[in-house]
Amino acid sequence: MGYAQLVIGPAGSGKSTYCSSLYQHCEATRRTIHIVNLDPAAENFDYPVAIDIRELISVEDVMEELGLGPNGALMYCMENLEENMDDWLTEELENYMEDDYLVFDCPGQIELFSHVPVLKNFVEHLQRKNFNVCAVYLLDSQFITDVTKFISGCMSSLSAMVQLELPHVNILSKMDLVTRKRDIEDYLNPEPTTLLSELNQRMGPQFQKLNKALIDLVDQYSMVSFVPLDLRKESSIQYVLSQIDSCIQYGEDADVKIKDFDEDEDQD
Repeated sequence: MGYAQLVIGPAGSGKSTYCSSLYQHCEATRRTIHIVNLDPAAENFDYPVAIDIRELISVEDVMEELGLGPNGALMYCMENLEENMDDWLTEELENYMEDDYLVFDCPGQIELFSHVPVLKNFVEHLQRKNFNVCAVYLLDSQFITDVTKFISGCMSSLSAMVQLELPHVNILSKMDLVTRKRDIEDYLNPEPTTLLSELNQRMGPQFQKLNKALIDLVDQYSMVSFVPLDLRKESSIQYVLSQIDSCIQYGEDADVKIKDFDEDEDQD
């Protein structure tokens, strides 16, 4: 059985930076992971790329050959990936053995994980190949500045949860850039009555029933909660990784892969 993280979230939420920091953390702790680029528009990486969709198709080539804009070209690339799952993707995945741990760095187009079936079909393909998969949804913590944006982020995350039907870990990224962390902490364990009161104050009276329904959805079903991630702190990265590992049952049945120690270290 293999293990996989599907790293999703809006453009600019820090997905590639998360993947890079996760790779560095695992390298430092002598744990082996493989980063997969699923963004056909990506250019530069701070980590070794194990599998790269650009070897199959790239946004630049599609824009040049078909005359599409950036977003249309990216959607064309992802649909092309879907068509080549049984060929190109299956062949690439054969290079990875049982118990390997893959992290898929996905594009930031929201429609890919909210209502277009490409990523859902991609996940089902991984599951058929005996991978345990967890969705890791990143939301920029600087976006959560008031209750309306918090609810918007929750609904976006919930949409991805419903669409992908996967174990889900929601992360507030870029916590190292937040200057007033107390404002963010209010939304990590929010009080429903406080949220509803703030929401009613910001919106017209005609929205009160809708506001209550949204708050009840977030609160009563405990469907959305966020884990803060500060990339300056190894303990923060390790905590997030442990939450994801628990979701996909990594380490329970797997032989945990670690890097071999150098001979000099063995002699010390």
